[in-house]
Amino acid sequence: MGPKLSDSERVSAGMGSTALEKFMPATAAAGSKLGDPVRLQRAEAPGAVIDDAEIMLRVKTGDDGAYQYLIEKYRRPMISFMYRMVRNPAIAEELAQEVFLRVYRSRESYAASAKFTTWLYRIATNLAVNHARDNKYDRPENKVSLDEPDEDTGLSIDVADTTLNVEQQILRRERLAAIRSHVEALPERQRLAVIMHKYQNMDYRQIAGVLQLSESATKSLLFRAYETLREKLKDFI
Repeated sequence: MGPKLSDSERVSAGMGSTALEKFMPATAAAGSKLGDPVRLQRAEAPGAVIDDAEIMLRVKTGDDGAYQYLIEKYRRPMISFMYRMVRNPAIAEELAQEVFLRVYRSRESYAASAKFTTWLYRIATNLAVNHARDNKYDRPENKVSLDEPDEDTGLSIDVADTTLNVEQQILRRERLAAIRSHVEALPERQRLAVIMHKYQNMDYRQIAGVLQLSESATKSLLFRAYETLREKLKDFI
């Protein structure tokens, strides 16, 4: 079981973007916003590639521009990951904000002993799991809203797709609903592994690092999860 959060560490229900802003760089260019492109000051030769672990090490030394760069790079993937875990857009955004607050608070203890994404998603996974455990009895039934954007296309599913007839659109909606429902029903670790593998495009080694498993154990975990999904979704395959 992942570590439980203390009351002071849990996400505040009223936390909005202003909660993150107090941790944003004070040294950012005047007039810059969270969505603006970020440029790091680099001493390396032009064209040199800096990996995220090195950027986080710069955050550790007080480089606030580096911290803003990581927020810009991972904010959308993190919201997407959290949304697939909690199925609630507002809570997903709050949890994503909390991840970045924890990244900032942990900057001084950060050590680049693993890929930055492994460390980041370990923080995110612990938060998501703790939230799910704390709210499992309050969680609404999984349903497909006609206003909810489809995760693959970004379009609302009631928007007509000229490439599909009415029957095909209904079948597609039913298939998406079935996939979401059965992924939600997987055991906790299998569900996390599938979300990271299928939707976050993480490889076995990255997932193993986040879940603190061996690569072979991770492959076995995913194999069992996909076998379960194939069986449950055989009518749609």
